[in-house]
Formats: sequence, structure tokens, C-alpha cells
Amino acid sequence: MNTWYEIKNIEKIDSPALIIYPQRVKINISELIRMAGSVGLLRPHVKTNKIAEVCALMLDAGITKFKCATIAEAEMLGMIKAPDVLLAHQPVGPKMERLLRLVTTYPSTHFTCIIDNFLTAKELSQLFTGQGQRIQVFIDLNIGMNRSGIIPEKALQLFKDCQTLPGIRIIGLHAYDGHIRDTDLNERTQRSDEAFVKVDQLVKEITSIEERTLQIVVGGSPSFPTHIKRKGVQFSPGTFVFWDWGYKHIVPDEPFDYAALVITRIVSIIDDKTVCTDLGHKSVAAENPLPRVHFLNAPDATPIAQSEEHLVMTLPDTNKYKVGDVLYGVPVHICPTVALYDSAVIVENNEVINNWPVIARARKISI
Repeated sequence: MNTWYEIKNIEKIDSPALIIYPQRVKINISELIRMAGSVGLLRPHVKTNKIAEVCALMLDAGITKFKCATIAEAEMLGMIKAPDVLLAHQPVGPKMERLLRLVTTYPSTHFTCIIDNFLTAKELSQLFTGQGQRIQVFIDLNIGMNRSGIIPEKALQLFKDCQTLPGIRIIGLHAYDGHIRDTDLNERTQRSDEAFVKVDQLVKEITSIEERTLQIVVGGSPSFPTHIKRKGVQFSPGTFVFWDWGYKHIVPDEPFDYAALVITRIVSIIDDKTVCTDLGHKSVAAENPLPRVHFLNAPDATPIAQSEEHLVMTLPDTNKYKVGDVLYGVPVHICPTVALYDSAVIVENNEVINNWPVIARARKISI
């Protein structure tokens, strides 16, 4: 009997390859909705999957709001008529013009973006006003990630300054807390609550100036469970859709399961304890130290060296293997792994049924 991941017609797939199991993706989406309590509270980040068909599965489940990191991801969502898309990467340089083109090319989709300074806000306002347009924006808050965003204590002045700009309108706050990754849920929750206090205070300050309902977009996959008790916020996890080895072990309290794997073949048996496969740097995310992948059907394999096209591993007894054997691997980090592939092999009931383009791995689709 085949395990859930084994592929009966594996001979049809060249290696290395990215494999997606849609039924497991659907279960992960259902679990996300169950945890959120309402589909309307969700704004999943699509940077993990970059695949229109996967995003369509979320649309089919009733999710209407999405978050993305690139213009290509935003265009992918426009192509499938996603109703509401937040570009959670401050547009600078040519990206401003590309964002304007998205707005005019895909009128069925409501596009917004983030800003963390007045100069960017002013440039966006001038660009959109010049075309008779207005863009709605979120203030990006730095609540400890120290990657982008304005610190909350300075954000009220930015809000006031932006009120003078005719081409933009602030409709919410964006606060990503990817630095909060404690394995213990209680510790994760405590740190999340401490960071969110400043967001809450800022909301009160803004609404005291102008009575309105702000959209609050918070969290990623690790912090998602810490935010579900908050009222009036949207949650934006992304990795949940495929899950990976890293999050499976960092945040074991979360109910998601592996829904995307990489396959590789043994291309050489070096000695009685060492083999080489075709899973190089170009085929699995390489930003982490070894091991960067764990094999479901060879759990005792230990990666010892990797280059562009090869992964060398030790095994207790290579006599149990032969050249050409297929190994099914769970990446430590699935998001950048997906971005290495032009397409994904789709498997249902242990058989290959289709291929889905990883369309948004491109820097540019048409805009």
C-alpha cells in the first residue's frame, strides 16, 4: 500500500521536482479557516505558493483578501480576479508605476500597498493624482522585526502628514511580527501581546483624531494563533498552505501538514554508506545550514555536502538502495524552494494528474 506521498507513476517525473498534493492543501486551508473562526478575518500571504491554482483553491474556500510581496504576485491575483490584494512591500522606484498599471489593468481587484515614510507617500500621491487615481494604503509598523516599517511612536505624525495628500488614503495598519517564533505557545503569545500593545495604542490615537474603522493586518504563520483572540484584525499567514519541516518543528501546536515536497533520485552510490542525489542548491532553499531537507522514505539520511546540482548524504547501509531510487523530501523552508521551480507536479490519489505553473516566481508577468 502506498503512503500518502508515494507516486505510482513516478517514472513520468524527471527529478528534481516540486510536488504538490491539492487534497492536503485544501485541508490546510480548512484548518486555517477553522482556527480563524471566520473566513472574513483572513488575508493569506501568497509569497509561499506563487501559484494561481493554489490561490484559486483559497478563493473557492471563500477567502477574498490576500497579501503579496511582489508585483508579479499581485498580478497573478489580479488575473484570477481576487477581490482584495495588499502589496506588503513598500513600492519604490519603477514599482510605483507598475502598481498604477496594476490598478488600471485589473479593475476587478482592489489593490492597496504599504508605506512607512512621507516621501514615499508623497511620490505615490503625485503619481496617482496625475492619472486621476487615488490609492488606499496601510502604514507599515515596525513592532520588533526591524526589517521595514515605522516605529509606532512616530506613526501618528505620519498619519497626520498623509492626510494632506490628495492621491492616497490611509485605511489601515500593517504589522508583521516574523521575529516571534517561540516554540512554546505561551511564550509566543506573551511576546505577541507585548508587541501588539503599541499597535492598539496607535489605533486609539488615530481614531481619536478621525472616527473611522481601520483595517489591521497582523502576523505570519508562527504568530497566527496568538492573534486569533483579537477583535477587528486580519491574519496573514502564508506558509500554512504547504507547511515545511522548519515550522512543523518550531511551532508544533499548529495543525497544518506537509502538502508540498521535492523529489530527488540517487545518481551515484559512492560507497557502502554514502550516496549522491540530484538535489542541489538550485532545487531546494539553501539559506539554512545542512540539513536543508529531510526525506520521508529515508529518515536516517544525513546530508553532508551540497553543490549546485548535487546533494551528498550518508546512510546506514547503501546496499538497500540502487541508482535511480526516488527520495521524497520535506524542505526546511518551502517558500524559497517553490521559487526555484517553473512548475509544480500535481498528485492526487498517488498519481500525477497535472502540472501547475509557478507563475509568480517571475520578476514580471506582463506588468
